[in-house]
Amino acid sequence: MSTESTINTSAGAGEVNSVAGVRTGPLIALLTGAAFVVILNETIMGVALPDLMKEFSVQATTAQWLTTAFLLTMAIVIPVSGWLLTRLPLRAVFVLAMGSFTVGTLICALAPVFGVLVAGRVVQAVGTALMMPLLMTTILNIVAPQKRGQMMGVVSIVISVAPAIGPTISGVVLDQLTWRWMFWLVMPIALIALVTGAAMVRNVTDPKASPLDVLSVVLSALAFGGLIYGLSSIGESASGHTPVPVWIPLVIGAAALTVFIARQLSLKSRALLDLRAFATPTFSMAVLLVAVSMMALFGTLILLPIYLQTALGLSTLVTGLMLLPGGLTMGLLAPLVGGLFDKYGPQPLVAPGALVASIALWGMTTFDINTGRGTVIAAHVVLSVGLAFMFTPLLTSALGSLPHALYSHGSAIVGTVQQVAGAAGTALFVTVMTRTSTASLNDGVDPLTSVADGVHAALLWGGIISAAAVVLALFVRRPKAVVVEAELVEQA
Repeated sequence: MSTESTINTSAGAGEVNSVAGVRTGPLIALLTGAAFVVILNETIMGVALPDLMKEFSVQATTAQWLTTAFLLTMAIVIPVSGWLLTRLPLRAVFVLAMGSFTVGTLICALAPVFGVLVAGRVVQAVGTALMMPLLMTTILNIVAPQKRGQMMGVVSIVISVAPAIGPTISGVVLDQLTWRWMFWLVMPIALIALVTGAAMVRNVTDPKASPLDVLSVVLSALAFGGLIYGLSSIGESASGHTPVPVWIPLVIGAAALTVFIARQLSLKSRALLDLRAFATPTFSMAVLLVAVSMMALFGTLILLPIYLQTALGLSTLVTGLMLLPGGLTMGLLAPLVGGLFDKYGPQPLVAPGALVASIALWGMTTFDINTGRGTVIAAHVVLSVGLAFMFTPLLTSALGSLPHALYSHGSAIVGTVQQVAGAAGTALFVTVMTRTSTASLNDGVDPLTSVADGVHAALLWGGIISAAAVVLALFVRRPKAVVVEAELVEQA
């Protein structure tokens, strides 16, 4: 029997929540603002990579670790967030998240060498990993099902727009200041959010005693850490630089993931990450499509700045400004798409969105050293439109299909899948670009054209991935209102 549910009929936005006795509007606004700031840092380093490569004397595949290490840490920490949100009050999780992010930001700003900068990014990522599941779980607990589309539209702004405008913000900052100011400018915002949240956040969940399965934590770290490290090592091996054979972390990750899944299924309600959420067809299909979309999004986000600055020879400021229209478009459309979801469901939105995104990515495969700036901007905007029509319906369908008992675990699963898929997309695009560019150079092609050749090959893979998303989008359905709490209790 399908475990699909939209049973929560809690207060809507702006109403007084019966659990916490506080208005949900200010609470969600605070959590959304904090989440936007921390998620922004996933891609804020993209435009700065060329400067960092020169300052620290590292290659592109090594500099990529500023993004990959961030994603790797999130993939390790997010599975634990489901347990934390079940075990701890909301305020405690918020303080832990923003506190970690603030400390990590300070480390990055002061980093004397590349290794310390990566370490700071890891500490930042711990806070980021906790913030998104915290936001989504809170919304699921206090917003009525019929209004979740609009609220998830806000979440989509955080998930998609924040990473999209990261390159723009860093480009503007780098045009006038050094890369360290990307962190110094964030510090006061992070401190204000931390202090405000510590005073304002109230618990809107029902914490309960839940033992932490240490073995599951270890297996989770080995599984997701091994897979992402292996994927990133593929990127490094493309240029002949890899500390260990690529197959070792991949095999360890795959083996640990197999054991991790078996243990979670045996623990049931005591699992670190309750995988019974995948028994819901709507959840499973939506999460799969989110993974495919995130591969294309993050791969493109790391590729475009390299292409614009290296192949077209543009400055960091121009690069950032060229990527801004796409990010703004996604932000403007997200609330509208959320309202359309509440009215019509996901079917009329996701499939057309996937098709538009695919058309944009296939159009990007034509980029070369002679491509005009207007063409690049237009393609990026079209891609943003397609993704905007996908993310909100997919997130709402996935999480809205789960019973109340699985809200925190469902949020953690979605977050984990997003990060693993993002790392996979980043590794794939960089690997293909590096290998193709190197081959072109060896064939006597000039450096600029060789980079363009690499970008073309990588975006070709993006087009293939997007074509798969178009097919999968046809199977996304609206969650069914079926209450199954008794089933879960009985299975536990």
